[in-house]
Amino acid sequence: MQPQFDSPFAVTDETPPIVEFGGVGLRYGRGPEVLHDIDLALPQGSFHFLTGSSGAGKSSLLGLMYLARRPTTGSIRMFGLEVDRLSRRRLPEVRRRIGVVFQEFRLLDHLTALDNVALPLRIAGIPEVDIRRNVTELLEWVGLGDHLRARPPTMSGGQQQRVAIARAVVANPSLLLADEPTGSVDDHSAARLMRLFEELNRMGTTIVIATHNRAIVEESGHPELRLEEGRLTLVPGSAQS
Repeated sequence: MQPQFDSPFAVTDETPPIVEFGGVGLRYGRGPEVLHDIDLALPQGSFHFLTGSSGAGKSSLLGLMYLARRPTTGSIRMFGLEVDRLSRRRLPEVRRRIGVVFQEFRLLDHLTALDNVALPLRIAGIPEVDIRRNVTELLEWVGLGDHLRARPPTMSGGQQQRVAIARAVVANPSLLLADEPTGSVDDHSAARLMRLFEELNRMGTTIVIATHNRAIVEESGHPELRLEEGRLTLVPGSAQS
């Protein structure tokens, strides 16, 4: 059974891009720039892959998108707000509109799958009865209805990844960022994860997936954001049937 999420936004001709970078550069400390003069505009409801060799700057670019760091140069707008100028007090309200699937999962080993996924809702103060219903339905949707009480150390890599995805989307984010979500699972699990991302995108979520998996990129038909030596190029996707 698929959870019935409301679309986080209605896309119109006047709707601004969900992510806008203008001349963005990033360096760590006194080191060289790892990202150079990035210009980017992601339409709401779009699906992009972020590609590039190791060290090209993919994780750094995602970090800017989920507001883990601020750019060294240039400006960033998210949801129409100039986030690099927002106070630290206002950043959490923007971050709540972003779901992140980390490469290393970042699940809490002492909590069950249900409790890991419920964390964002409990932090937001959602009533427990609603949390139990929504989280149970979501875990069933990702194929883990029989693993509600399982803890991460007892689960496979693919199962842990699906828990991480469920946690990232349980609060119905407008933007979902995933860093190498298929990097540690087999081809069958990778295909299943991609079907989940496609369905989330059909329900209105804007998605950016960083990946080294060329087969997934080429089969999907979605456009590609290609990073090479810190510079970004948009590669249009092929038409999908």
